[in-house]
Amino acid sequence: MSNNDIIVSLDIGTSKVRAIIGEVTNGTLNIIGVGSADSEGIRKGAIVDIDQTVQSIKSAVEHAEQMVGIQISEVYVGISGNHIGLQSSHGVVAVQNEDREIGEEDILRVLKAAEVIALPPEREVIDVVAKQYIVDGLEGIQDPRGMIGVRLEVEATIVTGAKTPIHNLLRCVEKSGLKIKDLVLMSLGAGGLALSKDEKSMGAVLVDIGAGATTIAVYEEGSLIATSTIPIGGEFVTNDIAYGLRTLTDQAEKVKLKYGCAWIDDASSEVVFKVLRIGSNVEKEFNQEDLAAIIEPRVQEIFHLILQEVKRLGYSDLPGGYILTGGTVSMPGVLKAAQAELSASVRIAVPDYIGVRDPGFTSGVGILHHIVRSFRGRGSSASANKKTVSRSKPNAAPSQEAVQKQGFVERLKNIFSDFI
Repeated sequence: MSNNDIIVSLDIGTSKVRAIIGEVTNGTLNIIGVGSADSEGIRKGAIVDIDQTVQSIKSAVEHAEQMVGIQISEVYVGISGNHIGLQSSHGVVAVQNEDREIGEEDILRVLKAAEVIALPPEREVIDVVAKQYIVDGLEGIQDPRGMIGVRLEVEATIVTGAKTPIHNLLRCVEKSGLKIKDLVLMSLGAGGLALSKDEKSMGAVLVDIGAGATTIAVYEEGSLIATSTIPIGGEFVTNDIAYGLRTLTDQAEKVKLKYGCAWIDDASSEVVFKVLRIGSNVEKEFNQEDLAAIIEPRVQEIFHLILQEVKRLGYSDLPGGYILTGGTVSMPGVLKAAQAELSASVRIAVPDYIGVRDPGFTSGVGILHHIVRSFRGRGSSASANKKTVSRSKPNAAPSQEAVQKQGFVERLKNIFSDFI
């Protein structure tokens, strides 16, 4: 692997913890490593056991490290939950350059100005997302770098969260021996990856159905304008199967993944399987139609709750429709159930990268996509994590800091070579 920028995302979900390693070459993202581990210590998207969560993070990161042969020390961490809030803000600064050309420093200052808002003591700012820039009264500017102006303004969305869940999340990652580069709102990352420019502009709803929670993000006029979390997801389907078939939860999960179908008309009576009943050593035979009769009502209920929540947020009949993602939507029949219940255009978003073509990876890949897009054109790398993997020494796994220094020395050599 050559000296390219490496960025790592950490998606801590209810059922899985995923570490995804991306390589950025000339502004293009490639996924080079994926680590996944069963998530322990998370219930309905919230951390309930620090030590178990730490072990899950370590396991996922080690898996990713072994795949690529590098040592991960810094990560971008995804955050979501019902404690997340969005708040509009406005920032104004005077352009400081003598030639009045707007530079990176001016943009950072105006975003910092927009960040100054009154917040309750139990909340803190996670991110500041620019909706549009205004240069001397001219609106609708997405990137003002290089423009000439005297007064720079920004219309921004401030992403805030409750301190307790944020600090618990940070604590888990730090106890895993990792340094946190930044927190990224998963709805922002997944939205940037899964939604087209037109969908974000006309108005669309991104629905991420995980195991323990469903996150709803409403986009309009190119920006994230509302977000909400419903504490219901794929785990509820698993529990229904366990009750319906009178079997253990882990057995129900395996049956769901292998034979599950969310639309009875698509299920087959010829596809049969056996499960061990609770309280006996006897296996009982069921077919896929029996399973679909349990799954379909719960999936319909999930989409009914999604529709009600979107209406509660004040949005309905958005032209872009609903875009589904998350591990639960990969089950056959989910798309038909969604179309029937939502009565709108619905599609499933899947990351278009080798090795992660599954809706469950949308959030993790979306974090990397968001970071690359944020730093594109800024003249600085997305992470400045330079790594070289020595193929002659397979046991050597250089740390990010060590190879970063090496990259810096190489850059110095290149600079001085111009004068020699």
